[in-house]
Amino acid sequence: MQLFFTPDVNPDAVVYTLNEEESKHAIRVLRLVVKDQLHLIDGQGNLFLAEIIDAHPKRTELRLLEVQREFQKPSYRLHIAIAPTKNIDRVEWFLEKATEVGIHEITPIISEHSERKEVKLERLNKVIVSAMKQSYKAYLPQLNPAISFSQFLKKMEQDSATKAIAHCEETDKKYLNQIFEANGNYLLLIGPEGDFSKDEIAQALDAGYAPVSLGEARLRTETAALASCVEVALLNR
Repeated sequence: MQLFFTPDVNPDAVVYTLNEEESKHAIRVLRLVVKDQLHLIDGQGNLFLAEIIDAHPKRTELRLLEVQREFQKPSYRLHIAIAPTKNIDRVEWFLEKATEVGIHEITPIISEHSERKEVKLERLNKVIVSAMKQSYKAYLPQLNPAISFSQFLKKMEQDSATKAIAHCEETDKKYLNQIFEANGNYLLLIGPEGDFSKDEIAQALDAGYAPVSLGEARLRTETAALASCVEVALLNR
């Protein structure tokens, strides 16, 4: 079954028209015809079954047959704030795999040791959408604009999530499964290649973030973030 991302589809509508890009893909690339069926996702948890009633390469018209609301809705919420790597390909890799495994919000944070100070969201959002479609999910992870470390801490002061910071300093730390409980709301900070500065770690601890270890090995930024996604997913299996 073919899957199309249609964020503007109305769950209560009867007919929907694919935009030109998706219409071209459906008719020219996939060679779908009238009466062929396909699935639509809106990124908000709705999965639609639709049938082609007009196979036009620029404006394919569909009849919406049924909708599954809250399709495979996760039992938890994970927000990772991650320092973007110098090599943007590594960021893309993380976003792709994290979307497949399960993540709900990502915020690029600029810390003292960050080698990358700017993040262009358009390309990264395309990676997320593609991964969402490939993994057959109906919820689109939210990618936020980049923000400084201190501003992020201030912004999240009133957030009710269980908060943690992963860092490499030799201090008393627990593992994620000792901090996070199943079916919870989580916020995790992942630092840059050079780790968070001592001052940033102190700021986070003062703000109520629990210090956590991801194991004995020193992981790359994107590996640490993905390993965290996997551990949280397993905790909630």
